[in-house]
Amino acid sequence: MSCSVPFLDLSRQSRPLENSIVAALREVVLSGHFVLGPKIEQFEETLACYSEVNHAVACASGSEALLMALMALGIQPGDEVITPSFTFFATASAIARLGATPVFADIVPETFHLNPEDVAAKVTPRTRAILVVHLFGQAVEMEPFAALSRQHAIPLVEDVAQAIGAETLWQGETRRAGSMGRVNCFSFYPTKNLGAMGDAGALTTQDAAMAEKLRLIRGHGMEPRYFHKMIGINGRLDAFQGTVLNIKFPYLETWIAARQAIALRYAELFRDAGLDAEITLPQIPTQGRHVWNQYCVRIHRGYRDQLRSFLRERGIGSEIYYPLGLHEQECFRYLGWRLGMLPVTEHISREILALPIFPGLTEEEQESVVQQIVAFFCKKY
Repeated sequence: MSCSVPFLDLSRQSRPLENSIVAALREVVLSGHFVLGPKIEQFEETLACYSEVNHAVACASGSEALLMALMALGIQPGDEVITPSFTFFATASAIARLGATPVFADIVPETFHLNPEDVAAKVTPRTRAILVVHLFGQAVEMEPFAALSRQHAIPLVEDVAQAIGAETLWQGETRRAGSMGRVNCFSFYPTKNLGAMGDAGALTTQDAAMAEKLRLIRGHGMEPRYFHKMIGINGRLDAFQGTVLNIKFPYLETWIAARQAIALRYAELFRDAGLDAEITLPQIPTQGRHVWNQYCVRIHRGYRDQLRSFLRERGIGSEIYYPLGLHEQECFRYLGWRLGMLPVTEHISREILALPIFPGLTEEEQESVVQQIVAFFCKKY
């Protein structure tokens, strides 16, 4: 018997923690420390340890983290930053907000990650950074980008918004996403594997001087109070969000394990359904660790949008990440990209479909998702 399935239900995670969160927020109210302060310092220490880095700097959002990282690297008008077109808008908008040029590179179809060969082909004398995105919870294979970084003396920036806790090989060792770039950017938007109850972000780095610069940028470039060493932004994180993240952090590994179990079960259900000709499933890496912020399949033969409508009519949630490459977005037309210049990105964006995956998703709900997809293709043939 099929049942309706939400694409995402955050209440299943939050409800068991309600009393703890309310009590901790009451402490913040009584403390009078509402912006930065001890709760944020506690969160920064936990994140740095978890991400295997020396320093973490909390900030107002993942978007601000990206902007702050590029500001700290001195990115300015006329500079170029290479990044994928197949990513969330903030990755590229941070570059454009500084007057620099996003240079979009294509992706590989198996992981949706940057194609290192295309990145190498797009390095110019104006390239000032390579912004790598760990997409959907899977960490990028970083070695090729590390080689490019060394060859051209270009810093790497990791966008870890969707991949806290993901792991990959780095110089022969397993490393956490967010520990390999010159500076690395996290988002704790509520839909992320570790989500606040509003906007929140952070940056990580191994470099003490970089961490100090990020803290300076975060607070209007001010040190001491009302003396401004540089032009910064208001990127500070409020104590309410830091408190929520402190309450949730001890559960992150349990939630990741739940997501991994759901991904394995999807693979089993789809394998049993025999839809190999119609659907390509996401890769489960043999090395490293996928944390499954999203479970994205590819729907072939041009049926993606029809399938999504079919699922919606039957109460099955889904989402499209992403319907267009950023090079196709209206706001980036000034860059002069034309259809066909990033063929893999364009092809994947017409096929990709995200299915429900979140802690608390039941086996019955997963079975309903797959049953309805099977029913759709049965009607087609």
